[in-house]
This record gives sequence, structure tokens and C-alpha cells, in this order.
Amino acid sequence: MFKNFSKRDEEADENSNVYTLTTEKAAEKQPMDGETEEDRELIKYLELKSRLHDALLDRLNYSIIEKVEPEELRREVGNLVSEVLRQENNPVCSGKFKQIVDDLMDEVLGLGPLEPLLADPSINDILINGHTNVFIERFGVLEKSVTRFRNEKHLLRIIDKIVSRVGRRIDESNPWVDARLEDGSRVNAIIRPCAIDGPSMSIRKFSRTPLKMDRLVDNEALSSQASGFLQGLVEARMNVLISGGTGSGKTTMLNAMSASIDPTTRVVTIEDAAELQLQQEHVVRLETRPPNPSGEGAVQQRELVRNALRMRPDRIIVGEVRGAEAFDMLQAMNTGHDGSMTTVHSNSARDAISRIEQMVSMMGMDMPLSAIRSQIASGLHFIVHLSRLADGKRRVMSISEIVGLEGDVIMLQDIFIFQKKGKTEDGEIIGEFIPTGIRPRCADDLIAAGIDLSNSTFMAKGA
Repeated sequence: MFKNFSKRDEEADENSNVYTLTTEKAAEKQPMDGETEEDRELIKYLELKSRLHDALLDRLNYSIIEKVEPEELRREVGNLVSEVLRQENNPVCSGKFKQIVDDLMDEVLGLGPLEPLLADPSINDILINGHTNVFIERFGVLEKSVTRFRNEKHLLRIIDKIVSRVGRRIDESNPWVDARLEDGSRVNAIIRPCAIDGPSMSIRKFSRTPLKMDRLVDNEALSSQASGFLQGLVEARMNVLISGGTGSGKTTMLNAMSASIDPTTRVVTIEDAAELQLQQEHVVRLETRPPNPSGEGAVQQRELVRNALRMRPDRIIVGEVRGAEAFDMLQAMNTGHDGSMTTVHSNSARDAISRIEQMVSMMGMDMPLSAIRSQIASGLHFIVHLSRLADGKRRVMSISEIVGLEGDVIMLQDIFIFQKKGKTEDGEIIGEFIPTGIRPRCADDLIAAGIDLSNSTFMAKGA
């Protein structure tokens, strides 16, 4: 597994920008203004880990690494760390020794400094602004992490490792990319020259066990009444559009609602980067493909939606509509593929309709606005709008029914809404999710589908 060699070069290549100062040179280095003792200790540790990783790269035989048991690899890495520390006369405590070995294992088998953050279930988002600034989001609140990368080249190597696993690339000619991790977490990365201050990457983590409706109710994202109503919409094969801003929980809601899909139906999902976590057995997952280095071979969402119509789907789920594929999605909803769902970025339920209109007009066809609105009114049944509030909590703001056209105007009626009532001294938003008192026009269809709807489900408070 390790290459046979007797000793390392005593001095690093002066032109190398991968490895950093030796311990002795680091001790001579003058502290920077504003640099704390904690910062200096972290830099010292990163320099030590860098030298150890240098030695590991010299010795490791990557061609057989996948054939070696992790415990055997760990023993070899531990032996290497002991040897290098002994050569440098740099003893460390057992806790620090274990941390060094863990970090080197993450570099070899995983994503380096990102591994502890990815393993922490309390973290929702990982935001990297250059190799020294890493932020995380816990429970809707951003905080700076002590995690950092050795240098820009180290961060670039991790980014390339992520995107290459899903057959994508990032370089100067293609400086940004959407990708995903093996667990479905969504990744966006952008590098120089577009990222002026160095590579930037955002990771939206997804739980290995998708959130279900009861968990969303426990998290106060919506009420138990509304939760039962949404599950009824899915079972009754209503077409649903989930709208909201960035990070509002659209994909989480789509996953939660999809749990109510009949397991005997055939579902086709279409995404830019596959992240949906449907639990049914009969699911076909389709993913777009970026162009190759010569600019050819791209596969767009619209092509996949049109192909999905030939795959005998019972339901079609598009992870997010962003362009002309919105027209093909509406066509699917209007031609017998009831129970289809998708998401869209918008600021309100009404704005979601305007966004769909704009996307359909992007086709380039000379279709009058009245015809577009007619397609929307007949194809879509409900809009579920979500938002991430000022306190960081993600909530359903409204569940609205599309009731048809009056002239050229698409008519909406709110069935449930989130009513704000103020906020606490800690900044937490106070409010409740309540029915408006309006009984949906599709109530008879829901009852016909076997959904138990009592009048109290839609009864306004105090009525």
C-alpha cells in the first residue's frame, strides 16, 4: 500500500505552493496584527498536518487504496505519523495524535476538513468563502466555524474531488458548477476568475433519513391540520407547486409530501443535481448533464421532461423549474399525469404564478398570455408557499388553491395561512398556522379519493 522509500527530502521544493513552513520556521514567524494565540495554534497545527499529508502522498499507493480495509490503512497512517513526529522531535499528546490520524484519513478517503461538518447532524448549510473563511448554519442561524483549508490549492482539490465524482468539471473555462454528494447534499462551487477572492462553495446538507410531515409539524413549520390536508392532496393526485425563496425548505417539503405517493405508482424525477429522496420503490431518477469541454453534449431539463412523457410515468416530479421546461411540465399536468409536483423560487404564491408565466414565455413561441394563464389555471391545483423568517425558522406561509380564471386573471384562495403576531425579546417570530375558513373547491374530489375531511379542518378560529 505504501511506496518503498528510506527517507524524505530534507527540504521542500522552494517553488512548491502546496506545503508550508517547517515547525522551526513557523516559530520564528512574527504574529500578524489581530492574530490571537488560538489562531497561531491553528496555523501551527495546519502546517504540521500539511507536512504529514506531504509525506503520505509520497508513500501512498493510490492504485490499491480501495482494496485495503480502513483499519489497515489507519494503522499504516498512524505508523507514518509516529515516524515523522519522531524525526522532527515533536511529541504530541494521544488526543492530538488521534485527531491528526483522523484528519489524514479524511484527506485520503473523504473530503478533508469538510468531513466533521458533514457528519454533524445539527448543521444544515456549509458556506465556504475562500480557504480561510468557513461558515455553518445551525437551526437557521449562521456562525463562523474554526474549520479552514491549508491554502487555496487545498480547497480546489476538495472541490475537484466532489465534482469529478458525479462526472462534472470545474476550471477557468467553466468556473462554476452544480453537483451533489453521495448522500444527496447539494453543492455549488465557483472559482477564479469569477470568484474574485478565491474559490467559494456552498453545501446544502440533506438528512440521511428525510424529514416526514410529523417532523415538520414538530418543528412548527405547519399545523397538524395543514399537514393532513397536504397529504390528502398528494393521495388525491392534485398537481402542486411548492414556492419559496432560497433556503426556505422547498425540497424538504417536496420530499415530505412525496412520502404520501402510492407505492404502486411509477414516478419519474427530473433534477439538475439529483437530491430528492423519494422512498417509493418504483422511481426513475433523471439528471441533467453539462456540456463537455468542447461545449457539446449538454442535456437540459426540458429535454428530460419531454423524454419522461415517453416513459409511461404516473407522476412526474421536477426538482425545480427554472426555464422553458415549465411549459412541458404544465403540458404533463394537463395530459393525464395528475399528482405531479415541482418547486419554483418566488416571494409569494401570486409571484410564483408570474414566475411560471415568464418561464413559459422563454420558449420563444408566440403564445398569448391568455393561453399561458389558461394552461396554468387548468394544470395546477395548489401552491404551497414557504419562507425562512428573520429568526431562521422555515415555515409554510400559505396553502392556496387555484380556482380558475376571471377574465385574464388567475384566481387564488388561501386555505391555510401563517399569521404573525409579533416576536420575543430573543427575536423569535410569534405566530400560528390557521385555516382561513374557506372550504376548497376540490373538497369533493378529496372525499371521493377517500380522504377524510371534516368541516372543522377548514374552520377559522373563533368561528
